[in-house]
Amino acid sequence: MTFAVSNSEDVRDAVRSATGPVAVQATGHGLTRPLDGTGVLIDTSGMRAVEVNADGRTAWVEAGARWWDVIDAAAPHGLAPLSGSLPGVGAVSYTLGGGVGVLARRYGFAADHVRRIDLVTAGGRLRQVTPDGEPGLFWALRGGGGNFGVVTGMEIGLVPVTRLYGGTLTFDLARTPELLEAWYRWTADVPDELTSAVSALAFPDEPWAPEPVRGRHVGKVQIAFLGSQKDGDDLLEPLRALGPLADEVREIPFAQSEVVFGEPDQPHAYRGDNLLLRDLDPAKLSALVKETGSGAPAMCVVGLRHLGGALSRSPEIPNAVGHRDAGYLLGVLSPTSTEELPAVRAMHDQLLEPWSAHAMGRSLNFLFDIGEVDDAKIRSAFAPADYRRLCEIKAEVDPKGLFRAGFPIPPG
Repeated sequence: MTFAVSNSEDVRDAVRSATGPVAVQATGHGLTRPLDGTGVLIDTSGMRAVEVNADGRTAWVEAGARWWDVIDAAAPHGLAPLSGSLPGVGAVSYTLGGGVGVLARRYGFAADHVRRIDLVTAGGRLRQVTPDGEPGLFWALRGGGGNFGVVTGMEIGLVPVTRLYGGTLTFDLARTPELLEAWYRWTADVPDELTSAVSALAFPDEPWAPEPVRGRHVGKVQIAFLGSQKDGDDLLEPLRALGPLADEVREIPFAQSEVVFGEPDQPHAYRGDNLLLRDLDPAKLSALVKETGSGAPAMCVVGLRHLGGALSRSPEIPNAVGHRDAGYLLGVLSPTSTEELPAVRAMHDQLLEPWSAHAMGRSLNFLFDIGEVDDAKIRSAFAPADYRRLCEIKAEVDPKGLFRAGFPIPPG
């Protein structure tokens, strides 16, 4: 049964009526799995209000708000949220998973900037969760996902950002097969004000593929820099010297930050996996390019994100986000269907296997799959002691496992 809700009372009524698992309809990049016939699906798309407190540099964000709702509300005040690469994603679900956005190396995880969370737990109880009132639950919600109830809204901190020097450099990997290694070496001494990523994708020679990437194996470097255009130009000089096909890096309003990654603005059927790594082995990067070219068994985007900076520092109020000492995230992503899923999973496993022995774990926000996500992958997102603590808090607030999160943590 689906409940379209418009306020906290509606959410409470929906939870009280549940005789089976409860899930929340969220926006995002990936595939979702259906509930069984006894479950309740709570659709929060009618709860999109955003209220900005400019003096306090905060925003109250309702459950169904997307990042572009928050960006649009904050921009007139010279402020910005710690939003992700795609503003069409739901702000709450993104933040509960941690949140690595375009300002990440300067300001940290989105979860680090949460001040208060309103949560409906089992039995329809509405709780205002703060670091002083319920410190354990406040810790768990910020990084532990939607395992503990239905969030109806959250108060988040905003940052004084109005513009970026950002965009994409696009390369033909047939001409610059060393791009991933060059990007990796370039990241060694960039400032925290620069958040970047690199990806590789083979475009088919089909009419829907745009020029100049049609029929090419393309590398893209995504740039988001909080500094002047001159300083940005100086930083990018080594990458521009490699000869990009297209250079779309420029000064932009933060309200246009979606151009940095240029991702589809609606959820699609993707399967994705990732590994968090302390460092990269440059000798292995060329294999990622070769194995995702035109001869790959399925279309696959392989991407690397530069972490570190503020992401590596503990927030003022600790939370459950794991593996802050990771320096890079290696991700693989493929458009797929249920029928194609086994082959896509096998390809992703093959791409990640050479790196797995040195992996610290995984990031929940970069996992997409059909069906139950492997429990070992969920565990790997946290330090062992933190995972045990999450299970204990789950047992306190949801002992029967009523709430069905995308990445389930069992009560125990």
